[in-house]
Amino acid sequence: MNIFRYLILFICISMGQHVMAQNTLTTAEFEVAGNCAMCKNRIEKAGKDAGATTIVWSQNSHLATVTYDVTKTSIENIKKGIAKVGHDTDGFRADDAVYKELHECCLYDRLTDTATATAHDDHEDHAGHDHEGHDHAAHDDDGGHSHDHDHEVTGVVVNESDKGELTPITDVTIYWMDNPSKKVKTNENGVFKIMHQKPYRNLVVSHAGMKSDTLEVKNLHEVLVIQAKNNALQEIVVSKRLKTNYISKLTPNRVETITAKELFKAACCDLSESFSTNASVDVVSSDAVTGSKQIQMLGLAGIYTQMTVEGIPGPRGFAAPLGLNSIAGTWIEAINISKGIGTVANGFENMAGQINVELKKPHNSEKLYFNAYANNMGRTDINLNLSHHINEKWSVGLLLHDNFMYNKKMNFSDNGYRDIPVGNLFSGVNRWHYENGKGIIAQFGVKFLHDDRIGGQIDFNEDTDKFTTNTYGLGFKNQRIEGFGKLGYVFPTNKHRSIGLQLSASQYKQESFFGQTAYDNEQNSFYANLLFQDILGSVAHKYKVGASLQYDKYDEDLNRYNSASDFAYNFGRKEAVTGVFAEYTFSPSEKFDAVLGIRQDYNNLYGWFTTPRAVLRYEPIMGTTFRVSSGRGQRTANIFAENLGIFASSRSIKDLGMLVTGADAYGLKPEVSWNTGLTFDQSFQLFGRESGVSVEVFHNSFQNQVVVDFENPREVSFYNLDGKSFSNSLQAEFRFMPLEHFEARMAYRMLDVKTDYTSGRLQKPLTAKHRGFMNLAYNLHSGWSFDYTLNVVGDKRLPNTSSNPVEYQLADRSDAYVTMNAQVTRTFGKNKNFAVYIGGENLSNYYQKDPILAFDQPFGSHFDTNMLWGPLTGRMFYTGIRYHIK
Repeated sequence: MNIFRYLILFICISMGQHVMAQNTLTTAEFEVAGNCAMCKNRIEKAGKDAGATTIVWSQNSHLATVTYDVTKTSIENIKKGIAKVGHDTDGFRADDAVYKELHECCLYDRLTDTATATAHDDHEDHAGHDHEGHDHAAHDDDGGHSHDHDHEVTGVVVNESDKGELTPITDVTIYWMDNPSKKVKTNENGVFKIMHQKPYRNLVVSHAGMKSDTLEVKNLHEVLVIQAKNNALQEIVVSKRLKTNYISKLTPNRVETITAKELFKAACCDLSESFSTNASVDVVSSDAVTGSKQIQMLGLAGIYTQMTVEGIPGPRGFAAPLGLNSIAGTWIEAINISKGIGTVANGFENMAGQINVELKKPHNSEKLYFNAYANNMGRTDINLNLSHHINEKWSVGLLLHDNFMYNKKMNFSDNGYRDIPVGNLFSGVNRWHYENGKGIIAQFGVKFLHDDRIGGQIDFNEDTDKFTTNTYGLGFKNQRIEGFGKLGYVFPTNKHRSIGLQLSASQYKQESFFGQTAYDNEQNSFYANLLFQDILGSVAHKYKVGASLQYDKYDEDLNRYNSASDFAYNFGRKEAVTGVFAEYTFSPSEKFDAVLGIRQDYNNLYGWFTTPRAVLRYEPIMGTTFRVSSGRGQRTANIFAENLGIFASSRSIKDLGMLVTGADAYGLKPEVSWNTGLTFDQSFQLFGRESGVSVEVFHNSFQNQVVVDFENPREVSFYNLDGKSFSNSLQAEFRFMPLEHFEARMAYRMLDVKTDYTSGRLQKPLTAKHRGFMNLAYNLHSGWSFDYTLNVVGDKRLPNTSSNPVEYQLADRSDAYVTMNAQVTRTFGKNKNFAVYIGGENLSNYYQKDPILAFDQPFGSHFDTNMLWGPLTGRMFYTGIRYHIK
């Protein structure tokens, strides 16, 4: 493994030297908003005036390819020059007054303004705002049957001179060949509007001094640009569609973004359900009774994936197992998924990847958003988002989520246990945004969560049965409150120089019981991150430096109320990690990035440790992107909170007394791993539309891991790794559009995850080696949307149960299974601000028939709810409504 790391370092140095050896003439590519050939002339002229040697803007892709001398100008200057003439670029927004003065045909859809994002965030961190989210394609003729309905078609007629100059043509007569009696003329700007009726497709264009011609209109819902040159007429249709799920081509790290529109493909009531249409992240139930879910990425449990909310640590530590339920889907603006090693600026705990959730912000979200959801299993969700612009500087927002689960008798396996605990979860966010227009940006707010649920046997009554052997029950009462703030300052004289401060403080309390066992915990945390970034000479050399503090105070009480085996233990620790970091980014052109970062931290329990990380991105030709990453991660395990299912079983905890008396965290070492990855992304045209193929390979090797050993069915063991533990992940994905408005994504993933247990090297239990995925989405302009997701999950190794009585033994491996989800959505209203959706999950109705081992003896010696390898519930149907006011 060390040889591989040195090889990666050698490649970094060699490629960097090769790129630096090039001359000062470089080529870049970036997005510029526009509609027509008049826009093209304006954009290209502005680019040359700003110092570009050559510039070509494509009407189809909306991308400008620029060659320039880095000693004479910069890509920022060129973008600014283009923005000055009225065209938004991916980094600079045109002045509104200049935009409004453009030709009527040139009034494009504005690009999202990212200037108000937190000052120290790079463009790749702005979820949902990255220009890679747009699908640029010239539309060919697909029959157009989905467009054949009555509506108004808009177009423009222009004349092109021999020099390429464009001028509008007035008084051009336009009519449908099928209806010559209804004629319209172009106005002083060459613009016309004509009503379309089914099944009109051919448009007749005539003008004095020019012979009439007939054009077949290939897309009835886009602006028609008709160019006249030497009496020849040609229709040009340009379309720009926002992708709902995309991979950024320009960020050094490979970042997959799930937008809010992608979340609309499913009910997505909370974060745990936000990955159902994604191939990279699995969300699985932790056990058969608690209702807790965890993510899995690269074959590793979610505790190895760093979860952040707008760059600030999200639910972690004790809050991690149930934290996915605390963030409502309707709050989410976008989700950024980054596999492998990320930036050192976000900390040291990233071992398998990072998931960053961007919530809706009061200064750019809807004034009102309402969502109501209900399913046939007894769950109801109510969500309300409110935002208000107080004045030009201040905005305030309120995000509310209420979840009710009240079907006490839902039990698909007919074993007498509730499949999902019943109760209520309420959470909310109040946030404020301030921007003074002089470089200061501030965001701050408060988050609150209260979760109260009861599960176990259907007849369980907490008042009479708690801590008795009458019937088996379990319950949670969780409360979390967090205050957070982000303050940034962008220097007015140098937009590349900024300083930012992130702060958060939180308290999490959990009161829970499992049969005759009580487990209570409390966590108080404080986080601070100070970051400064600037350039060295030119934008080709960027750097970040900063310092951070993570403080956690943990307290746990574990009690058993059984006359034969009573015990009461307390676990507590204070853990403080302070550190400094530096990161250098070398970007000599749009084709190459090298990011080298290092952290030096001090943990009061474990001492000093170093976190190096490196990322390379190389695009040898347009549309082909390679990335290589490697680095180290470290975390401290919270063995009980991260494995709550062990309390919902009769398993004893081996050497529990030693865990209590052990120094530091349960007497265990911190977990340390190295992650190395190689990814390849290729975009191309298929059926005249943008398509893509992605292949990724990741290897994660643990230097130390806290091994959770279930191989003895009568106990669970926690111990430091003695040997090797690793995961290998291979994933291939194919994205294309076989028809207009029809998107398809297919993926295959293979995992090889093994650990050295005391009984030998074994494949990780309850983890499928093979998985297949397919998502189909079809959207019509009429307001209908159809979404379908298929998951094929391979068999999984089950923990050893051979020492149990025969009736309580399981097979060595589980079955493979298939699940299918589907949803239909219909939007209404002139502004399409009201939607009704219906859908179904697990339409194949496949569920595990024996999710609880020895369910008939919940207080016996073989009871175990941790052997869950498949869906716990069968077919489910739901419906809901969405309504918003811009």
